[in-house]
Formats: sequence, structure tokens, C-alpha cells
Amino acid sequence: MSNDRRVVITGIGVVCPLGDSVDAFWERLIAGESGIESIQCFDTTDFSVRIAGECRGFDPSKYADRKVVRRLDRFAQLAIAAATDAYKHGGFDVAPPNADRFGVVVGSGIGGLSEMEEQQRRLIGKGPGKVSAFTIPKLMANAASGNISIALGAKGPNTTVCTACASATHAMGDALNVIRRGDADVMITGGAEAAVTPLGIASFSSMKAISERNDEPARASRPFDRDRDGFVMGEGAGMLVFEDYEHATKRGANILAEVLGFGMSGDAGHIAQPDEEGRGAVKAMRLALKDAGVDHTSVSYINAHGTGTPLGDVAETVAIKAVFGDHARQLRISSTKSAIGHLLGASGGVELVATVMAIRHGVIPPTINLDNPGEGCDLNYTPLTAQDAHIDVAISNSFGFGGHNACIVVGRPR
Repeated sequence: MSNDRRVVITGIGVVCPLGDSVDAFWERLIAGESGIESIQCFDTTDFSVRIAGECRGFDPSKYADRKVVRRLDRFAQLAIAAATDAYKHGGFDVAPPNADRFGVVVGSGIGGLSEMEEQQRRLIGKGPGKVSAFTIPKLMANAASGNISIALGAKGPNTTVCTACASATHAMGDALNVIRRGDADVMITGGAEAAVTPLGIASFSSMKAISERNDEPARASRPFDRDRDGFVMGEGAGMLVFEDYEHATKRGANILAEVLGFGMSGDAGHIAQPDEEGRGAVKAMRLALKDAGVDHTSVSYINAHGTGTPLGDVAETVAIKAVFGDHARQLRISSTKSAIGHLLGASGGVELVATVMAIRHGVIPPTINLDNPGEGCDLNYTPLTAQDAHIDVAISNSFGFGGHNACIVVGRPR
């Protein structure tokens, strides 16, 4: 593979618990606000977990005809919204300039869970003849990438990545390499997820993976804090336009950041627990830095995976120390999951949007609810309030069930 082609970011879009636009998301994020509230989309009376980050007020009809909307699971609706905004933000017309050179690769860890639940209820309650003909097209994980392609007229490479919570970051790594090897000039990439459903909440609750701080929703997501008791589920989508540098400059695009490198690895350990020494995370970060051609001392900021689980936060901290050595103490680190919850397969997309905004505005978003760092969590996680900082190079980490590790490196436009 030739890495001669530089890849830049020219558009970003997001729909998440803090808002349905990049500006709203960023304003509330750096203000230290939380998007975690009591669940409204279903009755949680019998549930031990009754909180999540919902995209309240989201109106999919702003992005697609109502007939089309009815044929999309919520995760695909969110995906199309964020992708459309990113595409427009990138300065493109309604139709791509060269459809065969314009592709899509999107990550989703679960896909259309709400549709699966609804059709199962119909099957049990009304019989097989009442199951919708749109069931499979709605619930399949590739419905996001496929429908984005249809909506935007993208006829280039079109794939889906499903690696749990690393899905979006793996998808973005794929998009980077598609452009590098010359198979496309423009790629819409990121992730989408909508698993705040009865089955989604009940399943993670049974695993004892999510917080039960129901009486204090806004304070429930507590990455790196002593009193963290699991992650908080969120929903949403984060999409970016990756573009060949020469293609972007020829059309006069506004370059937001440069994608410098990508690395990935597998733990080959436990299906749901991280390696305690963070060895897979170490390898992914080192490979990403090597691919980017930058020294570890060049990195100023890490958007951490930071879910708020007792094991995960310590393992990531151990990994960061192993990769960065003494420089780890100079790093600014934060977890945006503290504000929006864990968007599972969409998290890496939203978090890279936040990382790009941090570079552009010179502001590190805070890790809210970090009142007392937990044992083994002794780095600068930007507690409680945003901090000003000049950032030339940043990385975003994503680690998923199955032992999937992914890291992407971005930098200030050169």
C-alpha cells in the first residue's frame, strides 16, 4: 500500500445526547453539561437501570422523506442525519462531483436493535404473517452505510464495520486506507448506534456493565472517578468527510484537520473484559503513531475510550503510560463519554468530531463528574472544566468487546 496520498477532514456532522448539530454539541460539551437523563423512549418501571443518553427532539424527517424514514431503524436515521450534515459542511453539492470516487464506510456495533425487538413482538403476538417485509433491510448493520450511499449518491467503496465499541474507529481507519491506496477521493465515515431499547438496557444491565445511579442521571457517567460504577448507554451518530488532500485543495475545501495514522490490534483474551495490562491498547497506539510518522512526544491530547468501568479505565491508563512514558504526565486526556454516555459502535465517530473541534478551537473538553480520581487513574484527565491548550497532534482511542482495539491519529492542517 502506498501512503503517499495525504488524507484530510473537510466536513463533520453529529447527532448525540448533547444536540443534533456540531455547534450545539461542542458548546454544551465544553460547558461541562450532561446529556444523560431518565429514559423516556420506553417504560423503565421494572428495570434496574433507568437512565441513558437519548437524542431527544431528533426529527429524521428533516433529512429524509417520511416514507423513507418509516423504512429505517433509528440507528440508520441518525446515521443519515449526521452524514448529510457532514457532507454539507464539507461544501459539496447535493450530487457528488464524481460518484464513482465517493464512498461510504460506517461502523455499528449492534445495528437495528429496536426493529428486531418490534418484529419479535409481532411474531410472538400476531404470528409470522404480521412480520414486516422491511425487517431485514431495517435491522441489518449495513443499513446505515447503504442508505447513506443512496441518500448522497455515493457509488464508490461501500462497507460496514462491526467490532462492538471500536466499530466507528475501525471504519475510519478503513476509510483512511481506501483513500491512501487510490480507490476513492472522498469517503463519508464514522459510526451510528441506537441501542437505548428495552433489550439493550436489560442486556447490559444483566452483565453489570452499566451504572445504576438512577437518582443522579447527570452524574452517573464518571470515567476515571473513584465512584464509577459502569458506563451509561447513549445513542447517536458521528460522521466525517475524509478526503484526498489534493482533491480537497483543488476544490477549495476548508480543511479542518489531517488524518495522520491508524493502528489496530486484538487482545486475544476475554470476550468482554480488557487486558489488565492494556497490551492490545499499547500495540494499537504504537502502530497508529508509527503509521502517522510522529514521535509520541508530539501528541498533546488523547480522547480516551474512558467508559467509566472499573477495569477499563485503569487498563487504558496503564497502556497510555506504557506508550508515552514520562510524556504521559504532559498529556491532556479526557473522556467525552462523561457527558454523552457510551454510544457503543458510534462512539469513535462522535469522539473524533470532538477531537477535531479541540484542535481547531484550542480547547480540551472536560471529563465531567471526575471529583476524585480512582486508584490507578493518576494522569491529567481534564477534570470538571475545559482547559485551553494548543494541539498539533491528537489521538482517539476505541476499545471494544471481543478484544478489538483501534486508535486514530489526527493533526492540525499543515
